[in-house]
Amino acid sequence: MDRRSSLKAIAIGTVSTGLFLDACKLSEKKEPGSQTAAAGATEDNPTGINRMVEEKAHYKKETSYTFFTPEEMATITVLGDIIIPKDDVSGSASDAKVPDFIEFIVKDMPEHQVPMRGGLRWLDMQCLDRYQNVFTDCTNSQQMEIVDMIAYPKKAKPEMHQGVAFFNLMRNLTATGFYTSEIGGKDVGYMGNVPNQWNGVPADVLKQYNLAYTDKELKECISFS
Repeated sequence: MDRRSSLKAIAIGTVSTGLFLDACKLSEKKEPGSQTAAAGATEDNPTGINRMVEEKAHYKKETSYTFFTPEEMATITVLGDIIIPKDDVSGSASDAKVPDFIEFIVKDMPEHQVPMRGGLRWLDMQCLDRYQNVFTDCTNSQQMEIVDMIAYPKKAKPEMHQGVAFFNLMRNLTATGFYTSEIGGKDVGYMGNVPNQWNGVPADVLKQYNLAYTDKELKECISFS
């Protein structure tokens, strides 16, 4: 499988705009299960983020119940870590709490519920038929074998089309969740809004346009070099 390098492109390019923008908004909300208390957090507002009354009510509703079963979450965790494994650069999908992100997304965007639940069921049925075990109880080589059958749409057999559709969705959600997390941001080198120091127009650019700072400008300006 194409791992982290191609997934950076997926996160920017192939994930639907609406989902990616929603994910960006979600990244401002602490993922459910986060162990770090936000500044200004209270019992009624555990994230410490100021929201409108309607937003607070919506967030409270979506985090008041669980959609996926423990078995489904276990499968999502394994799949997520196959898609984005831990490496020398950063942690895995589960380290970035991608399963929690997906749990929230399917409640916030219900159109993903049937495709995700149906896909997880399809995966287990395929594994039971081939290996006599559900996906999470298969060996790593068996898990990779079934994933390879559905991870490449152009190479997949026609009878695997349901699995391909499920894996495409799972991969998009995983990439979106990972690259809108703190770990994912660091992975691509995103710094966000940070203070900087400007030393003026670079000398080569000034030369290109036959311009130069005057002695007065240079004396009055502060250089951070």
